[in-house]
Amino acid sequence: MNPVVNAFSYLMPQELNYWLTTVQMPIPPTQPLPEAADIAIIGAGFTGLSAALALAKLGAKVIVIESQTIGWGASSRNGGMVLTGLKLGVNQLISKYGRDLTRRMYAASLETIDVVERIIKEENIACDFARTGHLELACKQAHFDDYARQVDVIAREFNHQLRIVPRDQLRSEIGSDIYYGGMVDEISAAVNPARYVAGLAAAAMRAGAQISEHTRLHNIQRQARTGAPGFRLNTSRGPIWARNVFVGTSGYTGVATPALRKKVIPIGSFIITTEVLPDALARELSPRNRQIYDSKNYLYYYRLTPDNRMLFGGRAAFFPETSHTIRKSAEILRRGMIEVYPQLRDAKVEYVWGGTLDFCFDMMPHAGQIDGIYFALGYAGHGVAMATYQGQQMAQWIAGGKTDNPFTEIPFPGAPLGLYNGTPWFLPFAGAYYKVLDWVS
Repeated sequence: MNPVVNAFSYLMPQELNYWLTTVQMPIPPTQPLPEAADIAIIGAGFTGLSAALALAKLGAKVIVIESQTIGWGASSRNGGMVLTGLKLGVNQLISKYGRDLTRRMYAASLETIDVVERIIKEENIACDFARTGHLELACKQAHFDDYARQVDVIAREFNHQLRIVPRDQLRSEIGSDIYYGGMVDEISAAVNPARYVAGLAAAAMRAGAQISEHTRLHNIQRQARTGAPGFRLNTSRGPIWARNVFVGTSGYTGVATPALRKKVIPIGSFIITTEVLPDALARELSPRNRQIYDSKNYLYYYRLTPDNRMLFGGRAAFFPETSHTIRKSAEILRRGMIEVYPQLRDAKVEYVWGGTLDFCFDMMPHAGQIDGIYFALGYAGHGVAMATYQGQQMAQWIAGGKTDNPFTEIPFPGAPLGLYNGTPWFLPFAGAYYKVLDWVS
């Protein structure tokens, strides 16, 4: 038996989201559901609350329905990385969508960071937002060679400057010697996601939006009211009529919206967080305090928290979070962290938790309407920034007509041959496939 795993199992960290220990979530006032609303928003995470804030400020009567509590899903469980770019590389995007549409999508990905920063400043949200930049690390020489090609394309096509970091200069960016080089984008940022989503909720309520927690949506039906078209939402707290419905449930999209559920894949992502590290060690691990992730499909992502803990996450298990997957993932992630940072071999891991990301079959964000219902989802690990942006964009569309949102213009594929109804039976095969891909690519 592996003594490292045995020792870790004996000292298993608490299954608790570290971010939630840093914030008191706002508690919405207890009140009955409204009989009718201009807009019903499903999901009190980044997407839904960003839209609720924008719509309430425009004077709309907004009700946000949340099956759990504010920020309960991925919005409080992520690494707090506010990232530029998309899951697919720019050359893949150009090949698939052409130069013009790719330019617009990439420009939107840069704008997402500005949107988050603007809201935080306007609403005075104390969430440790900082433009620290991100560092992507090459796990193989071929990956680093691709970085150079991407940097040239992004500079030429999108007028955005990234910086290549050769292997012999990596120590200026990371206290690890296992990578082949890196690529830096100075625009990306860091945030405490739990404080951010709490601040969004408080701001939305100040603007007049109502948030109803512990309200499960059973189904949505088209129904006119006093001659106006709209929807009846049947919930665990009773029915609501709304002129429009906006779904922002991401990886937690459920049976009440079956057409969307068939197009989004819930994938587990897990995080461990160490004890507070000495300042000197923290500076050695991440000299520029970047948001860091590697080039694998089965990737690791990591950063320092504001109080100098190492937060280390990854797709340790593809299935969404359960006590079993969390415990198994904690062991895998600790081994991965020590592989990257041998300096942390003796560091105590204090917290472990999991969450569910939303991937679409093309690994792209999507927004628009389906069956007359507005939606935005498919952030593939870029949700802090993109979800906030899409909430704002979709609010403008709902309030005044379609806006310039390139992610509403791309095809939204479902599963090949329709072999998916929302239950991700294929995740073990997908996990094995991506591990093999990482090995051969």
